[in-house]
Amino acid sequence: MRENMARIISIVNQKGGVGKTTTAINLSVALGVYEKSTLLIDFDPQGNATSGLGLSKDNLESQIYDALIGNETIEKSIHSSKLKKLDICPSNINLTGAEIELVKEFSREQKLKEALAPVNDKYEYIIIDCPPSLGLLTVNALTASTDVIIPIQCEYYALEGVSQLLNTIRLIQKSLNPGLDIMGILLTMYDRRLNLSRQVAKEVRRYFKEKVFESVIHRNVKLSESPSFGQSIFHYDISSSGAKHYLSMAGEVITK
Repeated sequence: MRENMARIISIVNQKGGVGKTTTAINLSVALGVYEKSTLLIDFDPQGNATSGLGLSKDNLESQIYDALIGNETIEKSIHSSKLKKLDICPSNINLTGAEIELVKEFSREQKLKEALAPVNDKYEYIIIDCPPSLGLLTVNALTASTDVIIPIQCEYYALEGVSQLLNTIRLIQKSLNPGLDIMGILLTMYDRRLNLSRQVAKEVRRYFKEKVFESVIHRNVKLSESPSFGQSIFHYDISSSGAKHYLSMAGEVITK
């Protein structure tokens, strides 16, 4: 990676409900708290990262879809957030159409990488919240990224589908992005009172070894409530355990 270029991190898991968007939002804000200039790309047509940071999905003049298909430059699709060091490139249901529109395009897997090129040297970190699938949008995100973070929830079937995801990452490393690295596996929704949580955490650490973040995201009511108020956990309740855990995780990302 060239000097002064952003570290581009995709948050990926094709399973829904694993804390992917929660991680994308709160990792991005935590990096901003650490004074790291950060851009959050909402690359999920559901637009939950967009609404989770207080933007209206229904009133977007420009968004990542426009930059992806070439209607606008990426700069025109970027919005400021409540935090000085954090910007967001939002999305809504229009992004669903991009997968269909890009199918016939030459180098369709490279479109996000090309769109991000003008801002790669303007940020230290670019975080991409991927959709819960392994379709063309996720392939674009992985092709554009330097790193991958995989959230895994400490519940039944935690590792279900992970082998398919790892295989997709290997294929992209082989054919589209040889520099792509798995930065780490993040344990989410951990409940220390439950044997199941402890067992899943132990199994994940045994399987992925040093690739698992030391920081663990515990189940936390405040963390669950904050998106409905259009706020990160740091704006909603900075004293909560959720804020503490994501701040710790961001510290690991910076030092990795």
